[in-house]
Amino acid sequence: MKKCFDANKYLKIQKSRIEERIKMFDKLYIEFGGKLIDDQHAARTLPGFPPDLKIRLLQEFKKEAEIILCINASAIENSKIRADHMISYETEVLRLIEFLRSRGLTVSSVVITLFNGQKKAKDFAKKLEDYNVRTYFHTFTKGYPTDVNTIVSDEGYGANPYIETTKKLVIVSAPGPNSGKLATSLSQLYHENKHGVKVGYAKLETFPVWNMPLKHPVNIAYEAATADLNDKNMIDYFHLEKYGKTAVNYNRDLETFPVLKEILTRIMGKSIYYSPTDMGVNAVGDCIVDDAVACQAAKDEIIRRYYRALIDVKRGLAEPVVPDRIKLLMNELGISEKDRTVVQKAEEKRIASGNLPAAAITIGRKTVVGRKTGYLSPISSTMINAIKTLTKIPDEVDLISPAVLEPILEIKNKTSNFRESYLRLGEVLIALSICSTTNPIVKKALSNLDKMAGAQLHATHMIPDDEMVVLSNLGINATSGTEIDMN
Repeated sequence: MKKCFDANKYLKIQKSRIEERIKMFDKLYIEFGGKLIDDQHAARTLPGFPPDLKIRLLQEFKKEAEIILCINASAIENSKIRADHMISYETEVLRLIEFLRSRGLTVSSVVITLFNGQKKAKDFAKKLEDYNVRTYFHTFTKGYPTDVNTIVSDEGYGANPYIETTKKLVIVSAPGPNSGKLATSLSQLYHENKHGVKVGYAKLETFPVWNMPLKHPVNIAYEAATADLNDKNMIDYFHLEKYGKTAVNYNRDLETFPVLKEILTRIMGKSIYYSPTDMGVNAVGDCIVDDAVACQAAKDEIIRRYYRALIDVKRGLAEPVVPDRIKLLMNELGISEKDRTVVQKAEEKRIASGNLPAAAITIGRKTVVGRKTGYLSPISSTMINAIKTLTKIPDEVDLISPAVLEPILEIKNKTSNFRESYLRLGEVLIALSICSTTNPIVKKALSNLDKMAGAQLHATHMIPDDEMVVLSNLGINATSGTEIDMN
């Protein structure tokens, strides 16, 4: 898909806005919302937005910045999963530490929030010792959210241990939502103020985009992404009343702003923010260079979210109201699940194959199909057909011979509790990589994998989690039906 977002422009403007905010204080805490790395929602919704763009931004401040990571103790106790990579929040925190450090960034500490003695949280804190990261435990803030006198006191934020920081800019981030970033930031502001530091707070949220229309597809795509939380985009009425200007925010920020404003005023001694929008430093809306492309990409993302929500309901991971909410958003934009054209091609292949699970992938203007075979899952089959098409390899040429596939499948079933008659995508890509060392045709075919980034894929049957992760890592936008392959 054509790009609609200028990443270089974003880095320039976003850096400038953060620098302006830093100048207002001796020390600034910025709460980073959304995914810090692998921000696939932004990449899909705004083609041209690299998934690691926030990391590039942070590298602009690596000399004067340090990072605090927050994780909710309940998320640890309940083994909460980051769905796009199918890894736990604890693993994601460790991955973030390693990744950020490899980019020259300082991760100074991890805060385990809403701690109430959970054993798994204590065990995780011990594990963090191996990473030379200081770990702090924060409990529920006494008096929150209504008793501001208690909140801003030694009984409230003062009851939490002070997180030692040395840099002028402190980034507060997390592996996912509801991790306690705001509470951690405010607790730090309380302690910093007691230490005589002129301290400030700001927020960087990619979505919703404050200076785009309320009902713009990009903002509606954010609602679809958070349908499980029932987030709603709203006009920032505080901003409208103060400045006479329309800005977009979401319901939770608007609902909590009066209390948040009072807390900040108590801590900082004066009021500097008159709306949730005032707190933000987001420059995304200024860097969209093709609105038509952005609109189409956002609509596509909403439809994908609908398919994903149906899967989550099927698996018992979401209530039926979640896809219903997304369906209402689709109705607002005049789109439906039928607008995902690759679905029809996959269904046609399924019918033509005698109801065998099938899939289709559209790369540019080309649509390639595949089905479950004697050795390959429908996703594996479709991906092989796709790279053969891109490499202009005749259909009758086997990239992997059955003589190679058969022993792999045999050893897989010998070492697994579940017998399968086919190999999944990750296994097939490993087999192709091995074959590429002696077969130049396979090597050339594999070199075209990168060209699949942004491709649209649909499978008639539910895609296993491990294959979804591989597709996501390749940048392929995949959906599937809710049927389970029982064969």
